[in-house]
Amino acid sequence: IVTEDCNEAVFAAAMADVTGSVRLECFPGTATIVSEADQRVYDDDKDTQQRFYDLVRQCGMIIACERAGPAKDGKCYTMRGIDMTERKLIAPLDQLVAAMRSQDAASATKPKRLFVAIGDGGNELGMGKVIDAVVASPKIAHGDKIGCVVAADHLIAASVSNWGGYALAACIALQQVNSSSTEQQQFGAIQGWIERCLPTDANEIALLDRCVAKGCRDGASGQLEATVDGMPLERSLQCLRDIRKISLSVSETK
Repeated sequence: IVTEDCNEAVFAAAMADVTGSVRLECFPGTATIVSEADQRVYDDDKDTQQRFYDLVRQCGMIIACERAGPAKDGKCYTMRGIDMTERKLIAPLDQLVAAMRSQDAASATKPKRLFVAIGDGGNELGMGKVIDAVVASPKIAHGDKIGCVVAADHLIAASVSNWGGYALAACIALQQVNSSSTEQQQFGAIQGWIERCLPTDANEIALLDRCVAKGCRDGASGQLEATVDGMPLERSLQCLRDIRKISLSVSETK
């Protein structure tokens, strides 16, 4: 999981109950990433360059969720048009995608690694896949200014990015089920994978409480409160329940 130094405490709190080999890598908002060739002669902050390209080499794919990406002027903006690049609030992590694609293009043998993105406002990394729709949408006040120009290989556009994350997790769970199994075996397997991949209501409530306690603010209201994009948490929890219900019904409809 990769983010900025300024988000480290919140992300660490969010990951408090994560098991396995997942680690958190943080980069400063002031970071400058140079090309992999140039990093050998780049004198400033060599540790940042090394960590960045180690991540690129190690990753099997990139998933960006609610991650602001560069607009046509190269800067990253909030939905309200606030310049996060100028304020040094955002590291150039979009270059992970560019570096991964550059490495893949240079290899004749390695399979192409995918970039999957989840967004809800048009300014997120990956939304370049639908940039014309972002610019034209009457629901996006500053679409021409904030629209991210970097395109994902696969894009999940959701009313709230969290909901798109739930949906992706459910799809991953369903992909684990052996289609040659009996219906009863499939249903049991689906239940097991859904429990492994999707959070419960209690998980989400506890996660949000931990994050708010570390200074996390609602993306819409800007307040330190247990809400999601200006909406009560219950709205998101209901979406989570609906996705769980639909996923568990898959074997019943075959």
